[in-house]
Amino acid sequence: MNADGQRLPRVALLLGDCTGIGPEQCARVLSDGRLNDAARLVVVGDARVLEQGMRDAGVSLSWYAASSVAGIDWSRPEVPLIDLKNIDPTEIPRGVVSAESGRLTGETLAHAIDLARWGEVDAITFAPLNKAALHAGGWRYPDEHKMFAHLLDHRGYFSEMNVLDNQWMSRVTSHVSLRQALDQINFQSITDAIQLADRTMRRAGFARPRLAVAALNPHAGEGGLFGTEEIEIIAPAVAAAAQNGIDCRGPFPADTVYLKAFAGEYDGVVAMYHDQGQIATKLRGFNRGVTVTAGLDTVFTTPAHGTAFDIVGKGLASTGALENAVRLAARLAGSDGNRLAA
Repeated sequence: MNADGQRLPRVALLLGDCTGIGPEQCARVLSDGRLNDAARLVVVGDARVLEQGMRDAGVSLSWYAASSVAGIDWSRPEVPLIDLKNIDPTEIPRGVVSAESGRLTGETLAHAIDLARWGEVDAITFAPLNKAALHAGGWRYPDEHKMFAHLLDHRGYFSEMNVLDNQWMSRVTSHVSLRQALDQINFQSITDAIQLADRTMRRAGFARPRLAVAALNPHAGEGGLFGTEEIEIIAPAVAAAAQNGIDCRGPFPADTVYLKAFAGEYDGVVAMYHDQGQIATKLRGFNRGVTVTAGLDTVFTTPAHGTAFDIVGKGLASTGALENAVRLAARLAGSDGNRLAA
């Protein structure tokens, strides 16, 4: 229960790719119950991977195997684990991309998605995974977000957003080449991105999010001298969204818009392509940022950083982003009160 006597959201915590730092991070945050005020956590994965994480982190924790989420006694002090018994980490090399680990990581994600579809968990937070490993392991999607949409049979618009210090960064295009991104930026895609950002941030508690929209070209096109997309596409989309009640402004030059946002003038920024937003937010707080898959029925959050192969097994991995990811998942899931009755 939270301070108001309401049930906390049930969040499935996945250990991430076992070749990376995810198991260590999860073991550390579970060992001292630091997230118990935010969510009812259930680990979904293999007990052997969790135990590897405990060794790496130098911590101990008590856990027990639960046969189902419905059967969990949430009053018990031990961490509940849905043990899939599908990954033996001693059989997989660490610190490198592994097709086998990618295959099994995808298998674990798919099981957690089934739990969400069955109404057994309210959100999913997963420790860092590796896109190349997933793809090599047979999950043939450009990224995990498109994998989630496919497994959920989602047909509408969705995208990823990044959250850092309650600043929300979204984008019109994501994991495609820059050349493809240019082809995908149009009035409708910009409109979809603005609407999704507004809708998701309202779900997170913003009464009326203040959104800045980034330009595509240097200096916002310099009045057409460096390109006309701002004049012909972006500005009309921003104006149309504003007329429909969304508090959005722009386009602003991408090299200064994040200064405005982090100074508090805006609650979020809609970028045109991946690196416009990622460079700014990762420089601001690499070990604190969270990625959200926005627009799907199921809430997904994960640290914005990757598997950090260079420090695997050294006990050095920061848990800041993972903690923020769990708390944000609980915040988003808790906004849908009818999910929290179990």
